[in-house]
Amino acid sequence: MAWAVVTVAAFLVAALGVGGDSLFGRLHSSGPSVPGEAQTAADLLERAEPDAPTLMLQVAGVDLRSAGVAEAATQAARSAMAVPGVASSVNPFVLPDRPSGPQASAFLGSGSLDSGRFLVLTTLQPHLGAAQADAERRVGEVYAALGAALPQATTSVGSGGLLVAEITDQIAVDLRSGEGIALPLSFVVMVVVFGGFVAAGLPILGAVASIGGALGALYGFSYAIDLDASVVNVVTLLGLALCIDYGLLVVSRLREELRAIARGRPAAELTDAQIAHAVGATVGSAGRTVFFSALTVAIALSGLLLFPASIIRAIGAAGVSVVLIAMAVALTLVPALGRLGAHRILGKGTETAPGEGIFSRLARGVRRAPWVIIVVGCAVLVVLALPSLSLRMTSSGHQLMPVGSTQRDFFDRLATDYPSLGIPAATVVASTDLPQATRWVDQTVRGIPGVTSAAVRQLDAEHVAVSVRTSGDVLGDPARDLVDRLRGERPPFPTWVGGPAAALADFTASLVRSAPYAVAAVVLGTLGLMFLMTGSVILPVKALALNVLSLGASIGVTTWIFQDGHFQGQLGFTSVGGMEAMIPPLILAFGFGLSMDYELFLISRIAELYHAGESNDHAVEVGLQQSGRIITSAAFLVVIVFAGFVAGKLLVIKETGLALAVAVLLDASIVRMLLVPATMTVLGRWNWWAPAPLRRWHAAHGVQE
Repeated sequence: MAWAVVTVAAFLVAALGVGGDSLFGRLHSSGPSVPGEAQTAADLLERAEPDAPTLMLQVAGVDLRSAGVAEAATQAARSAMAVPGVASSVNPFVLPDRPSGPQASAFLGSGSLDSGRFLVLTTLQPHLGAAQADAERRVGEVYAALGAALPQATTSVGSGGLLVAEITDQIAVDLRSGEGIALPLSFVVMVVVFGGFVAAGLPILGAVASIGGALGALYGFSYAIDLDASVVNVVTLLGLALCIDYGLLVVSRLREELRAIARGRPAAELTDAQIAHAVGATVGSAGRTVFFSALTVAIALSGLLLFPASIIRAIGAAGVSVVLIAMAVALTLVPALGRLGAHRILGKGTETAPGEGIFSRLARGVRRAPWVIIVVGCAVLVVLALPSLSLRMTSSGHQLMPVGSTQRDFFDRLATDYPSLGIPAATVVASTDLPQATRWVDQTVRGIPGVTSAAVRQLDAEHVAVSVRTSGDVLGDPARDLVDRLRGERPPFPTWVGGPAAALADFTASLVRSAPYAVAAVVLGTLGLMFLMTGSVILPVKALALNVLSLGASIGVTTWIFQDGHFQGQLGFTSVGGMEAMIPPLILAFGFGLSMDYELFLISRIAELYHAGESNDHAVEVGLQQSGRIITSAAFLVVIVFAGFVAGKLLVIKETGLALAVAVLLDASIVRMLLVPATMTVLGRWNWWAPAPLRRWHAAHGVQE
């Protein structure tokens, strides 16, 4: 009952808010940023020229030489300027030498009167606060009136705020559609696995509770940290996957314990005391695995907190809370539901895997040629990882949305028709006077290959700003080369190079600087936890090495698909020539955690048998037989979950879902089913080796059955 109340309350809080916006109303969308040179440049610009919202109107299909068009556009500018909070409203018919002068041409489609297209740009005053929404609404009415005055024209409205709103709306749609695909399919698969509706429903109910808890936790986090729109789906994705994993493990072990107690008797004859004993034994065995697995995933996500990027830290912090929620659900709600439905969850089948079966035969087959399996398996993973060597990170804005969406199409047309009004490839803030900055621009900046224009303006008494434009996208090769050149060849006065490409370069550099510390923290934490569980120092090291291979392969496959543009039609995306910058650290953290899930599922069973006196080879064989079905079923269910999000439209969610689906698929097949038994066969008793002092410490303090 307590979980039902908490779940409903969490869903209501996320959907309606508490005296304010809902969760989705509190999200934002911006490029990755970290403290550094680009951020310093942005801060100096903001201090001198506070960011002001803009609302744009693109008009197409008109005669730009027509007096009627000029009169309607001029009247629209006057009407917009009459709106309280509007700082300026510009179109080619209100500028000097209108409409074909040098200034006006920037507002003409392709700079030509023959294009039949023009742009209206209305800028609001900064820091309007609550009055901004009313100003935007009234400017929108002015734009609608202009469109009505030009019945032959087609019009479209765009702004940064509308783009963010479209992205956050798409986040909500993708979340609902992803869950709408994942949960029903997962239930069907679990009905097949368990042979009954009640047993199959327990992990699904747990997953629903986990989603509610995750959304409620994220709503709370939105008041403490800025949440990017993509955080919600990414973190909810992890919570859903983990809860299905853990729920499947707990219910499977509970059925096994109940079967062992029933010994062939009808389920109805089980007493309350026997059911309580089975639930306790389940929590003591599978619950221990869930606990250690959740701690391992939490450690992996905690590594994200060591990165300076706020979006990465936000995902790490929110992710840890969601992992703890999934663990709490698996250790409390699922066993409680299992106790209530114990007489019905046994179904017609049994979760006690027979001593002989496909997985034990697989283990014996691997044991006959372990070195062949190791060499071939590792070679496959290495080949799949090779595309990651050419990984190119990017930071899409409107390109996160699919082609055909309103704001994506608006900003695509804006970049094509009005290139001089877009964001500069680089903005240099210089601590010098205007004449010296102008000389530097004339003598150096304009001569840099790829530069198409450079404009100098006074910012304040101490600083000058230089807006530099290049051919192509603001994150294309010319823009990146420009940033490298500007930073590599400094003028004789202080400069700070900013802009999208500079911010991306700082973000990437911060990842490289922070990665060793994050990796060290995750590796040490994982080694410690696995040693506590197994008493071995070899098994944790081997698990880490195999995880590196599978995660590298996952990044390679994701690079090959999204960066190189394979399967664009089938997956419904348009390649931007790179991978979103925050995806690699997320794949490594989330994928590592999920991989350790299956490692612990398998190794915990093998360790139980080995410490009970079985030989290494027999423990591997029986352990794989007993846990193989659970691992493959769990992996299949998690792939279904991720596939549901690949079906969404937002690019970053597609990339995350596909990358993690590939990671789980490779890990549960090549790694857990083949490489783990092969390496354990080769290592033999060395699997369980630890230095004598550590063995004594583990005997006294380690986790034992």
